[in-house]
Amino acid sequence: MHGKQVRLERIVNRESGRTVIIPMDHGMTLGPIPGLSDMKRAVQLVADGGANAIVEHKGMVEPGHRRSGRDVGLIVHLSASTAMSHDPNQKVLVCTVEEAIRLGADAVSIHVNLGARTEPEMLRSAGEVSNTCMTWGMPLVAMMYTRGEKVADSFDAKYVKHAARVGAELGADIVKCVYTGNTETFREVVEGCPVPVVIAGGEKMETDRDILEMVAGSLEAGGKGVSIGRNAFQHKRPDRIVAAISSVVHDGASPEDALKFLQSG
Repeated sequence: MHGKQVRLERIVNRESGRTVIIPMDHGMTLGPIPGLSDMKRAVQLVADGGANAIVEHKGMVEPGHRRSGRDVGLIVHLSASTAMSHDPNQKVLVCTVEEAIRLGADAVSIHVNLGARTEPEMLRSAGEVSNTCMTWGMPLVAMMYTRGEKVADSFDAKYVKHAARVGAELGADIVKCVYTGNTETFREVVEGCPVPVVIAGGEKMETDRDILEMVAGSLEAGGKGVSIGRNAFQHKRPDRIVAAISSVVHDGASPEDALKFLQSG
C-alpha cells in the first residue's frame, strides 16, 4: 500500500494532515456554470489560493492543465449523472481507475446517494472501484450523500453519520459528506467514521463568514478538511477565498482572522 500513501501525500497536507479540495466536476451535471467556463483559469485561481487538490472528470484534465504555476493534486471523478436525467440521483461509472492512472491522477472519487432507488447499483459500483483502487494503490475519495424518500432531512446527523460510515466500510481513504450544522452533531459523524472526513460546501452560501465558520466548526469536531466547489470557484476572488479557507484548515486561523485577510485583498 506504499503507492497509496505516496499519492495521498499529493492531495493532503503532510504537516497538518488536512486537505482543501476544490471539486470542479459540476460541468457534467449542470453544464458550463459560472466559474467553470474556462477550466484552465479556474484551476489556476484555486491553485494560486493554495488548494491541495481539484476534482475533474476525465475530459477536463487536458483543458484544465496549465503547464505552469503552483502544483495541485488531481482527483479524477468516476461517477456521473446530469440534471436532465429522469433520476439525477442515479450515478453511473463513466471512467475507470486505470483511465485515471493514465491521466496522471493522484486519487479517484465516486459519488453514492444512499436512499436513492438505485442505491444497490451505486454500492456495487463503489465496491468494485474500491477493489481496483486497492489493486493499484490508488486513493479513493467517497462522496456520500443521503437522498431519497426515506430521508427526511439529508443534514440530520443520523443519516450523515450512516453515510460516512458506509464510505469507510466500502474502503474509502477519505469520505466527503455534508456538514450537519453544528460541531456537536458533526462530532458524531467523525467519531463513527474511522477514515478522514471532509465537508461538502453545497449550494452557494450567503456570506464569506458563513463559509469560514462552517469550516472551523467541522475542524473543531475532528474533520480533516473541506471539499468546497461553488463557494470557491464562483467567489468573486476564488484565489482569496481558497487562501482564507486554507488558513483555517492548515494554520488554525480563526474565522475572524481569515475574514480580515479575505477583505484586505
